[in-house]
Parts: sequence; structure tokens; C-alpha cells
Amino acid sequence: MRRRTIGYARPAALAPLLLGVLLAGTGLTACSDEPEAASATTVRVLVRDINIREEGVDCAGTGPYLFIHNKASYRVVDGDGETLNEGKLPPGTSVRTFQEDLEVARIPTYCEFAIPVSVPKRDRYRLVVDDRAPIDLTANNDEGPALVAVVPS
Repeated sequence: MRRRTIGYARPAALAPLLLGVLLAGTGLTACSDEPEAASATTVRVLVRDINIREEGVDCAGTGPYLFIHNKASYRVVDGDGETLNEGKLPPGTSVRTFQEDLEVARIPTYCEFAIPVSVPKRDRYRLVVDDRAPIDLTANNDEGPALVAVVPS
């Protein structure tokens, strides 16, 4: 008399299925070419150059901050130095250094840059402008998602 096996799979046939389950459990996928999920945010850079100019006009960093200007190259990197986003800086906008009304057109100002970016979730972000030393970015959600840098830090 002949014996029949009922629905048992061979171990070799289960290997691909088990590999898929293990990878899914670790968050890894067999295809590493898939882009990592990223969130839209704004990198806000405040250059404390205390320049005398009108409020609300286009500006760039002055003095030791001349490298921070419209069209300067930038990179947003994580704590390991991996580039998450890169591009060219937009024009800065002058903002008053303090709220007192001086009753004159030209006042002490800082130059602020707002850079829209999309970056994946990381524990640490840094901004590199013109291949200079990285500037630490801190999270600030007061006006929507933003990463903020104050120069000098």
C-alpha cells in the first residue's frame, strides 16, 4: 500500500517565504532602491549680522557671513553627514533685530533665509552652506514644521 503525504511543503520551498517574513519584520525590504519617506519642512536660517538696512528687503549675510547669500550652495545633512537635501539658497529677507520703533527707515537687522526642503526623519540635522562647517539645526514647530539655525551659533 502506498502512503500519501498531505500538504507538507519541502523546506527549500519555504525559504523565500521565510526570508520575506523576516525582512518585513525588521523593516527592511528586498528592494533597497525604494526612496525613504520624507516630510516637507522649512529650514529657517537667521544670520545675526546686525546690518543697517530697511526691514523686509532682500539681503545676504555681511562681514564674516558673506558666504551666506542668494544662490550659495547648501546641503541638509544628518548626524552621520549623509546628504538629505541640497540646492541653492533663496534670497534672504531683512528682519528687525529688536521691536523698538526707531522711527527711521534703515534699522539694525538680521538676514533671514527660509528654505523649503523635504527630508526623512532623523535624530539630528545640520546645514552646510558653501562647504563651510556644519551648522546645527533645531526643531521648531511654532509656525509649522521648521528646522532653525542661528548664525553665529
